[in-house]
Amino acid sequence: MRKPEVPGSETIQNRRRFLQATALASTAGLLPAALLPSSGRAAMGRGEPIAMSNDGTYKVVPLKKPSIRLGIVQSRVRSVRYDQRKKDLAANLAHMIEMIDNAFHFSAGADILFFHEFPLTGFNTWTRAELLDLSIEIPGAETQAIGRKAKEYGCYIVFGSYVRDRDWPNHVLSVTTIIGPDGNIVDKHWKARNIKGVFPGMELFTTTIYDVMDQYVEMYGADALLPVARTPYGNIATSSVQKEPELFRAFAMKGAEIILRTATGGFSPWDIQATAGYNQVYVAVCNNAVSPENPGFYEDAGSGGSAIYDPRGDILAEANTKFETLVSAQIPIEAFRARHRQPIVHMELYRDVFNTYRNAYGPNLFSAYQPTDLQDAGRYLNDKSRWK
Repeated sequence: MRKPEVPGSETIQNRRRFLQATALASTAGLLPAALLPSSGRAAMGRGEPIAMSNDGTYKVVPLKKPSIRLGIVQSRVRSVRYDQRKKDLAANLAHMIEMIDNAFHFSAGADILFFHEFPLTGFNTWTRAELLDLSIEIPGAETQAIGRKAKEYGCYIVFGSYVRDRDWPNHVLSVTTIIGPDGNIVDKHWKARNIKGVFPGMELFTTTIYDVMDQYVEMYGADALLPVARTPYGNIATSSVQKEPELFRAFAMKGAEIILRTATGGFSPWDIQATAGYNQVYVAVCNNAVSPENPGFYEDAGSGGSAIYDPRGDILAEANTKFETLVSAQIPIEAFRARHRQPIVHMELYRDVFNTYRNAYGPNLFSAYQPTDLQDAGRYLNDKSRWK
């Protein structure tokens, strides 16, 4: 099996020079941001140093309104059949568009409309080659169609998907995209990490930030490791990671006010509640609904439970059904921001422990090799643990 080549230092240096040149051209008004490659846009906004304060405050942009409505669309998941991928992807997009229309048809709608991890592709046991074929591109036909709806209703739309990116050939990404009220892409957040060493005989092979961390920082800057989108409706962080409180603590330290957590196939409610209470921020989780005709899965597998928690960890709104529904709540973002500060953490007590700790699996393992399928990922990672 031939291993794909890894960009060498010359390639990275050329890429860095290109990103710097395009960023300068855009700043000078010579190149519209919309025409920049995705890596160029990211590098423009996320260069060194890390965008973070050390006096309790955090970076913001002016708010558009004092209160915003957050809406969660708990919709079905239906995995694309590879031999009918174009048809199935189009059907899933049409269903997603219908869910957006439904949110505004006979209800208050939302300023931010939030979908689960895989409303377009679903998830299944595809090979890398198959998943690359059925993944979406950002921007692409799907984001354009969703962007038109965001512009029609004047709202942000947030959703997850498998993604292929020309800047990362042969890599399959899990990305949460934020589309703004003007229909344009505000940000796209890679999944921070995948859990490893828990699935017998197999491992996930999607590429996360942690899996190519050095290359990622070279391309986008250290601030992009933990991206926070600063919008007129609040500072938004997104993630499909479960049970890693340090990640969400770091988001809160960087000024995340609303953390949107995608799930597909289940989650732990206490983990979401703790994220809100420990960090004193608003946290929402969007899970899939009961999903008929989802190949390989029972209809109600891991469904329901979508909810919004306030900064005390109390439930503001929760799905009272496992079926498709809209869950929404009002967030007094202006009043919240006026009194909110970074979480209080006595880091001096813990810093040496954190600096000494070493994770079982080191970063950058998918820089050298991208497994072909779940089983190949299991074989490749089988001897990579640094723990005894």
